[in-house]
Amino acid sequence: MFKVTPNPPDTDPAALRKPSTIFMIDPKIDNETLLAHACESLASASVMASDFASFLEGPQRNTLLGIQQIIMFGELAVNRVLDNLDPPG
Repeated sequence: MFKVTPNPPDTDPAALRKPSTIFMIDPKIDNETLLAHACESLASASVMASDFASFLEGPQRNTLLGIQQIIMFGELAVNRVLDNLDPPG
């Protein structure tokens, strides 16, 4: 059997997607500064989730507190990386 149209080219769909540059981080910023800001953002998100959970009850409260705990684990991991980059002492 003869196929009239050719096969489409093999392309990676992720390669076609171009990320927006509207909120681009300056590539000259050092890793320690980026990690410090990430840590502060995670700490803020943890506090906001915890505060918001106080307005909820039951399963919704438990879900949000679980999300808050995951955020806190991320914050702890980023803090550990910061400690490893610049050990005290």
